[in-house]
Amino acid sequence: MSIYIHIPFCTQICSYCDFPKVLKNEKLIDKYLISLEKEIQEKYKNEVVSTLYIGGGTPTSLSLKQLTTLFKIIEKINLSKDAEVTIEANTEDLTIEKLKLLKKYVNRLSIGIQTFNATRLKELNRKININNLKNAFKHFDNINIDLMYGFKSQTILDLKEDLEKIIKLKPAHISTYSLIIEPNTLFYINKYNKIDEDLDRKMYDHIIKVLKQNGYNHYEISNFAKEKFESRHNLVYWNNENYYGFGLGASGYLKNTRYENTRSLTNYLNGKYIMNKHKLTQNETIQNEFMLGFRKVNGINKIEFKEKYNINIDDIKEIKELLKLNLLLENQTNIYINPNYLYTSNEILIRLIDLDAGLC
Repeated sequence: MSIYIHIPFCTQICSYCDFPKVLKNEKLIDKYLISLEKEIQEKYKNEVVSTLYIGGGTPTSLSLKQLTTLFKIIEKINLSKDAEVTIEANTEDLTIEKLKLLKKYVNRLSIGIQTFNATRLKELNRKININNLKNAFKHFDNINIDLMYGFKSQTILDLKEDLEKIIKLKPAHISTYSLIIEPNTLFYINKYNKIDEDLDRKMYDHIIKVLKQNGYNHYEISNFAKEKFESRHNLVYWNNENYYGFGLGASGYLKNTRYENTRSLTNYLNGKYIMNKHKLTQNETIQNEFMLGFRKVNGINKIEFKEKYNINIDDIKEIKELLKLNLLLENQTNIYINPNYLYTSNEILIRLIDLDAGLC
């Protein structure tokens, strides 16, 4: 079992962000933590938890006292001895005092850098504190760095400079994101334009090449890790396994039911946590298995798929067709997307949305 906890508070709103978030408010944070504790007490069944991820928003925007309250809530969760516990962070929050507190309760940081370019940081409405960033690496061995690309007027040279600075830090893990303009974001409202698709593809290919050259394993479409530092929590999602989602707008997957929490802070504070639930059919479960599992570079394990669904994956009509077209490849154990088509994987995955449960 795994757990995701959402902390929606931010000191400033990023131009691209469409996650549930609100500007930091001390009284609201205190009320939110009370409601979060109640939700966990109501739903959590004391299963052993192997990965816990605290995301946002900006969890580290909370004060030392508020973070301590959050961790006291988490202490009641039955974490395994080797649990991976991650918290998302912005560099401006990572004072020595906060790093020391975080070190007591988490063993992995995910730091939103996005870019080191001053002009683009201003566009994103973000800041970077270099001293705090360097101190974070003195306190933690397991750090993920987020890299964003695809900005208006960005060049390959600009991307190279960001990559060089990130690689120099020697993070254990790097997550990369091509900028997507989502509705209701500042970028969308301001009609911000990203680069064209051809340049975006060149940037994606360049990232893969450079990170592989520097010892990073490309294990998921957008994620790279040093040996044994793959994100165990994200692999829970990609392996279509069970997890709780607690907090504003969080989603979960339990006993073949997917649920989504309310995005209304008022409702959440009043204890109206869940917005919708949906029990999946076998077809829907298999579709999710494909949508998530084929994000992994190694794809889906054929034996494990058979054990889960009592179906041979290569007996499925749509899989057979994609194998014939060389869009999917297979070896003795796995079926996976042809590496030449990873960038356009959505075009492959969309063919698997309406698969027939007859399957053969």
